Amino acid sequence: MQEERVDPRLSTAEELAEGVRQAQTLFKLNHTMPYTDEYNALAKELFVHDVFADGGFVMPGLTGVCFDRVRLGKGVMIMNNCLMMARGGITIDDGAMIAANAQLISNNHDLHDRMILTCKPVHICENAWIGAGATILPGVTVGKNAVVAAGAVVTKDVAENTIVGGNPAKFIKNIGE
Repeated sequence: MQEERVDPRLSTAEELAEGVRQAQTLFKLNHTMPYTDEYNALAKELFVHDVFADGGFVMPGLTGVCFDRVRLGKGVMIMNNCLMMARGGITIDDGAMIAANAQLISNNHDLHDRMILTCKPVHICENAWIGAGATILPGVTVGKNAVVAAGAVVTKDVAENTIVGGNPAKFIKNIGE
């Protein structure tokens, strides 16, 4: 997987304006009553598509950046206080569930020039479940039907139909055992 390197100091006026727009929309979303038309419209504006049309939902307390780089499938459920650092891209496929306080992090910082962002996409596959307080780091794919235990720190890909947990996350068992 190719790492993308981004220097925010070289951002265009349009990129900076888009960042401001997203930050302001996020603030409004987090201060609007959930399950209302206003809340749904703000989430659609932030994610650039209607996340609620297919049975999904996003609870307030959402934080992060680059929401235009987040792709949500049908029926995705994102609970309170999710952090999405999405500069490297985040894809969450149909039916995936993200529990409260989970962190999806697709960017990091260069060790020598810390203003440089190092970015790799995060992919949460169909029907995967990310437990409360889990952290998914850049470049990780969580396979179809996989479960990431609460509080896990996932540094490597997770095979489909498996459960992982711990820091760093390790294989616990296959689902169905």
